[in-house]
Amino acid sequence: MFKATDLAAGRTVAVKIPQSYTAGSQYMREAQIGASLDHPCLLKFIPVPEAAKSRPYHVTEFLDGRSLYDELRARGGTLPVDDALRLAARMCDGLDYLHHHHVVHADLKPANVMLCADGSLRIIDFGIARWAKGRPKSLGGYPQHLGTPEYMAPEIVKGKRGDARTDLYVLGAMLYEMITGRRPYEDQHEDKQLVARLVGDPLPPSHYVPDLPPQVDEIVLHALARKPADRYQSAAEMRADLAAPEKVAVTGRADRLQKPVLAKLWWPVAGLVGGCLAGLVGAFFVLLWLVKK
Repeated sequence: MFKATDLAAGRTVAVKIPQSYTAGSQYMREAQIGASLDHPCLLKFIPVPEAAKSRPYHVTEFLDGRSLYDELRARGGTLPVDDALRLAARMCDGLDYLHHHHVVHADLKPANVMLCADGSLRIIDFGIARWAKGRPKSLGGYPQHLGTPEYMAPEIVKGKRGDARTDLYVLGAMLYEMITGRRPYEDQHEDKQLVARLVGDPLPPSHYVPDLPPQVDEIVLHALARKPADRYQSAAEMRADLAAPEKVAVTGRADRLQKPVLAKLWWPVAGLVGGCLAGLVGAFFVLLWLVKK
């Protein structure tokens, strides 16, 4: 990423150049998706004629500020609850626009949210963003990256495509982190965290912040539901709760959580593997019998 000056407009811009020519198609897709968007909470792309490029790159507005990731580190890992809710609501504004334009970000995380010096916010990095299902695939193949493991939704772990609700799951995980200073499932061993989100629920945020209003637990756990159908169905719906948490109905989600039991996933796998091995052994003895005969 380079800081540059747009001589035609007399403004400071950022120029992003791929590290290799093999990433050119991904950059082209990112630039095309970015150019189709125009919202105050999304990074603004500046069109550059392809004929003017000697190699793949794209130009965006230059942002003066720091990422949410750096902001959390500077503040000891957490934000005041009201600040966290406000930031999440503003991210919902950007996601609502994004999803209405049939785009899934697919890699939302604190490092991809910029908090600007003028008080504004931008969701950045559309490197693996893609058109939602049903949109014509006019930009070539999809990237093979699945996102960042710590913020990966259960359906992505399963290898499914995901949709707008996948972004909302990740926003729920980010809100969890802003409030508690921990990521969901961080109580699980590192090599089991991805598996744990398939078979159980994270500890409620109030486990780490005892005086947290139950309405905030409701919002976070609603976004983090394992099944997409059980989550917020739109960014606008989630934003409404974030903007007025005192009006959120407390349904007791925090009391109905299911602790991850990894055996629920591993035993079927072990059974399948054992069955295959038994079949191979059986086939071997049948073949041996036929040879002797």
